Amino acid sequence: MGTRDATNGSVEPIIAIGGPTGVGKTAVAVCLAEAIGGELVSADSMAVYRGMNIGTAKPTEEERRRVPCHVIDVVEPDATFNAALFQESAAAAIRGIRARGRRPIVVGGTGFYLRALLDDLDLSHAPADEAVRNRWLEYGRIYGSAALHLRLAAVDSVAAQRLHPNDTVRLVRALEVFEVTGKPMTQVHADAARGRKPYHAVRYLLTMPLPALDERINARVDAMLAAGWLDEVRGLRQSGYSADCPGMRALGYMDLCRVVDGVCTVQEAAEMTKRATRRFARRQLTWFRSDQGWEWLDICDSAADEIAQVIAGRMVNNNPARAAF
Repeated sequence: MGTRDATNGSVEPIIAIGGPTGVGKTAVAVCLAEAIGGELVSADSMAVYRGMNIGTAKPTEEERRRVPCHVIDVVEPDATFNAALFQESAAAAIRGIRARGRRPIVVGGTGFYLRALLDDLDLSHAPADEAVRNRWLEYGRIYGSAALHLRLAAVDSVAAQRLHPNDTVRLVRALEVFEVTGKPMTQVHADAARGRKPYHAVRYLLTMPLPALDERINARVDAMLAAGWLDEVRGLRQSGYSADCPGMRALGYMDLCRVVDGVCTVQEAAEMTKRATRRFARRQLTWFRSDQGWEWLDICDSAADEIAQVIAGRMVNNNPARAAF
């Protein structure tokens, strides 16, 4: 994993920028990278999929021209990607960035990916049992993903809070881990971190009052649709990617697949996506509250470059005081 820099004070720390979807993490990270000579490492579980650009809110082409971005467009939409693969890809990106004499800035909202990387979780021996997994998959096929979510909530409320009720793959995985180990997945992950050396990192969590965040989310969904999101989904379907492939788990894609299939209107899909995204943002905040080490920054209505300058100033001054905007 290459995380032995945890005890090396001569290595400048990684900067991590997390937060809920829609808060504006990427814009801040791009401005920060320009200010301090950095490159971005995406910690977004859906930005890894090629051809899914609009709905996953990847850095734009203009932002990528301004700052190099890594762990984006790694696999096709029908491929499986997980935290262990992210951990490996991100570690390689960080090594390359440092070899070029630049600063790694890890940015994203996938809480477990961030923790797996920054805390160097040992994911190589995660318990697995194919028979148990298949049994839970069959349970989900019969009773639906909502029933899986209820079963998980009964044994691991923390994992259930952060997982979407429709995320069958991760729900099944959490139930599999609990049945195999007798421990909630959150406890298994905590055990995996013990005795391992994390990256030397400073972590900033961008947030804002929920009403303001909800407005940003609603406006972003509208902007994505105006930018051609539905055409993007049509193109993916025409390329042979079905509505149930892994990439389509990204927020909004399954809703727009329903539009393509004539099941609902664009307006109905937009409202479903907005509602699901607002709920997802709250689950992200729940996750980050349970993860120690993040400095919460209430960014209110501050511009991205203003926030970046505050973070850059804190890095220079090594000022532990909470930033105010």
